[in-house]
Amino acid sequence: MQNPYEVLGIKEGASEAEIKAAYREQVKKYHPDKHQDNPLYELAEEKLREINEAYEYLMKGKGSSGYSSQNAGQTYGSGSSSQTAGREFYDIRSAIDRGNLDAAEMMLGKTKVRNAEWFFLRGVLSLRKGWYDDAYGNLQTAVSMDPSNYEYRNALNQLSMNNGGYRTASYGRGYGNANDDLCRMLQCFICTDLICDCI
Repeated sequence: MQNPYEVLGIKEGASEAEIKAAYREQVKKYHPDKHQDNPLYELAEEKLREINEAYEYLMKGKGSSGYSSQNAGQTYGSGSSSQTAGREFYDIRSAIDRGNLDAAEMMLGKTKVRNAEWFFLRGVLSLRKGWYDDAYGNLQTAVSMDPSNYEYRNALNQLSMNNGGYRTASYGRGYGNANDDLCRMLQCFICTDLICDCI
């Protein structure tokens, strides 16, 4: 692992507030959404992974010994369940980024650690599958478990802004209540009638 302080662009021994501020700044700078139709998209994605890993490492280390150049070659917490979960989450992120949603879903199902990162990834996966309510619920849980995480809050805010109109409009028209099955049945009936004149 690279020196996490260097990855975040701060001096060794920085305070928790400095680490958080540097993390937020780096996430803003390298977030893949800013590089969507850009040849640097994959590079930004890789950089964001490094930033998240460095941040997680430093924040977990704040209560213990922290990072030192002696453990630069190690991955955090060697052998602990949090390290295993960290590696699993990294693999799940990679699968989602590659569009391999089935593999990501299977890995999430097998993961025993259900922390904020798990709910965040579950929310991103649901969003990619078009399950907006499920995505919203999972992202809300991630943010409530780790309110200081900029990435989680940003994803929830983006989803809220993009789907706010849908939610507001639909609840006034009966889509958000107990008549969902009836609604779907009537929609299917109307669509079938439009497609073929058999009804």
